[in-house]
Parts: sequence; structure tokens; C-alpha cells
Amino acid sequence: MTEEPLMCAYCVTEPGAGSDVAGIKTRAERKGDEYIINGQKMWITNGGKANWYFLLARSDSDPKTPANKAFTGFIVDADTPGIQVGRKEMNMGQRCSDTRGITFEDVRVPKENVLIGEGAGFKIAMGAFDKTRPPVAAGATGLAQRALDEATKYALERKTFGKFIAEHQAVSFLLAEMAMKVELARIAYQRAAWEVDEGRRNTYYASIAKAFAGDIANQVASDAVQVFGGNGFNSEYPVEKLMRDAKIYQIYEGTAQIQRLIIAREHIARYKQ
Repeated sequence: MTEEPLMCAYCVTEPGAGSDVAGIKTRAERKGDEYIINGQKMWITNGGKANWYFLLARSDSDPKTPANKAFTGFIVDADTPGIQVGRKEMNMGQRCSDTRGITFEDVRVPKENVLIGEGAGFKIAMGAFDKTRPPVAAGATGLAQRALDEATKYALERKTFGKFIAEHQAVSFLLAEMAMKVELARIAYQRAAWEVDEGRRNTYYASIAKAFAGDIANQVASDAVQVFGGNGFNSEYPVEKLMRDAKIYQIYEGTAQIQRLIIAREHIARYKQ
């Protein structure tokens, strides 16, 4: 994958199912040595660039079947007949990201492309988040760091009332708050990643890191715009883009609200044991 390089995409989200992963409608019907897949995915990062997809589809048609047995994960080559890649979406921020909808119409996938086994897809998809949320939190922290850097440099150049705005307590305290949030977010994602390195389940720490870093990225970017004043609202300066780019960190890879559900569940479970 690294030598080619081969790109992949994570096809789970659908137009009507984001946080509610168990509500996805894409179907995989077993016919002989193949599965016939039909459905639509949405907001797929790398959708137009990927060589292959991880696809989560419902393989058990019984609505009473629990999620941990009803879904199967597949590896699907992007050039498989029946796959239709939609247009690149023009989003609020992170516009370099190739984000698209993907339709699967009678797509034939050999049984050898099933990951682990039929019915294991939901567990695979949920387990992947424990590994992906720390680096997403790292990205949010990086954005916040850039916003802090830009705001600090500007505060040491811009003068009001005869002195640099960084010398006004109101601005210096704002920068201090931004710095606190950035450093705490950095520690949070590093702790979540360290738990993986130690071979431990990191669900609790991964969700804390993702939720906190996503929130502070938005707060710090907004504060950076405030430090820039009217200039911050203008596209000639870098911080308005950072503010737009930050918002998605509270949405993708599990919304800020879903993270809090997970954190609460994990926290309370510790005290029940």
C-alpha cells in the first residue's frame, strides 16, 4: 500500500445513517460464492481517489438481528462494475479533502473479500474508531496550534493605543487560554495513542481526546479570528480558513455528542465493576 501507493476509503456513513451506524441500509446478499451489494454511501473521504474501499453492509435481513451480528465488512476494489462515484462535494472547510457519495448497484464481491467472517462487520467498524480517533484528535490539535501561532504573531505586530495588542491584558489572557487548551489536547491524544502502544483497550481515552481536541480546535480558531479583529473575518488572512476547517472535527469520526455518550458509558462502567 505504501509503495504503490494504494489509497483506501472507509465506506460506512450513508445519507440517512451517520452516528447511528446500526441504521445503515446498504445490503449484501449472499449468492453462491459471491455477495451482491446494493446501497448508497455518503461523505466518503478519498471517495474519488481510493483504489479500494472498506464497505460495511447489512448481510442479515432480519431486523431483529442485533447489530453485532447483522453487518459484514468487505474489501471492495474501486473499479468493480456497478460502483458509481459521485461528484466531489464543496464543503464548508477542508476543501482539499476528496469527499463524495458512492453508489453500489448490484456490485459483485467474492466471499474471499469478507473481513474476518460474516456478521463481524459492526465489531470491525467500531474497533477501528479506537485507532483512528487519536490521530484525528492530533489533526485537530495541529489546527489549534496553527491558530495560536498565527494569533500570537499577529498580536506581536498589530498596535493599538500605542502598544502591541499582545501587551494588552485582555489579549494576552486570551492567548494564554488558547495555549492551555492546545497543550491539554496534545496530552489527551498522546495518552490515547500510548494506550494502544501498551496493548490496552483505549476506547475511553480515544473518545476523550477526540471530543476535547475537536472542541478546542473550534474555540481556538474562533479566538484567533477575534485576535485578528476585522482582518480575521477576511479571506486575505489565514484564520478564517482555520475556523471553517475546524468545524468538521466536531462531526466526523464520531460527533462530539457521540463521544460524550461513549465517555459517560465507559466512566460509569468503571464504577459498577
